[in-house]
Amino acid sequence: MQSETIGAIAAALAKAQGAIKPAPMDRDNPFFKSRYATLTSLWESARAALSANGLSVVQTTDFAESGDLVLVTTLMHSSGEWVGSAYPVRAKDNTPQALGSALTYARRYAFGALVGLTSDDDDD
Repeated sequence: MQSETIGAIAAALAKAQGAIKPAPMDRDNPFFKSRYATLTSLWESARAALSANGLSVVQTTDFAESGDLVLVTTLMHSSGEWVGSAYPVRAKDNTPQALGSALTYARRYAFGALVGLTSDDDDD
């Protein structure tokens, strides 16, 4: 999933990645007795570097032919070039709370993967 050309976005992302620092793990997960970086932490670690290089990220949802929810994450450049990914969102059950939790989890991982962002001591 990408635009016909990606030269400008590739150069901009390379510059941005040189300025992006690992996201601090700012939340405890008592179930797994571990820490993780929230979506806010990830964004705060990358926002200035992305913006300074003409990059933005949009995360939307869609539905697969099967009816399953899909997160679509798109990294866009001011040149009009873009790179995207699709991430299936699977919740434990079909309640709004479970879907929201699964969507936030997917947003964190898709965002980090697309911009090359890590978090401190990430082991999951």
